[in-house]
Amino acid sequence: MTTMKREIPVQLLVAAGILLLGGGIIGGEYFLVKWYPTHANNVRREVLALLPYKNDGLGIEMKVASGLYGKIESFPSGVRIYSPRFWSLEPSLTITSQPNPDQSSAFTPQVLARWETDGVVHELPRYHFEHTQINGRDAVIITQYSSRAMLLTARVISPDHLVEVNCTPGRDDEDLYMQACDESVRTINLSGAPSPPPQPPVLVEMR
Repeated sequence: MTTMKREIPVQLLVAAGILLLGGGIIGGEYFLVKWYPTHANNVRREVLALLPYKNDGLGIEMKVASGLYGKIESFPSGVRIYSPRFWSLEPSLTITSQPNPDQSSAFTPQVLARWETDGVVHELPRYHFEHTQINGRDAVIITQYSSRAMLLTARVISPDHLVEVNCTPGRDDEDLYMQACDESVRTINLSGAPSPPPQPPVLVEMR
């Protein structure tokens, strides 16, 4: 007796293919619409969560975004905080502090003008300069593209010392980790005598 092989109907194969394709589309839609935005928001919150950091030797107290926090390496007059990565440039934050010899509480107009124009003079890509106040201290925040990655530099001055912070997002999500850098440096609090309030500009009457 010869055994007859039963062939699967073409219509059944087509229907199965349609079901599989439809299931894949629905699954992909759920991933894009439901799961991924929630996951991205959770990652964002975790990276930007601020953790306290204090270093009496450098005369600073601040909060560091958890996406930058990992290991701490001290060196003369400074410290490096970074989140290790395998085979990639890690996000990091390097803080240095030095005495303020003239005990000034503000950067000079000449120094500010030089920093503000460095981007044009030296043709530095993606250069941005901001003169601001951080916790009652005169400060500048500079961003630029350097060594194939973005770099944020904050300089803060008090009568006692000068503090510089360099922060890079490494090879991770640039926008997210640059925000982590920015939010971290804006929490810097320098120890020592308070800086006097900035003096209003003197108006000279023209005759």
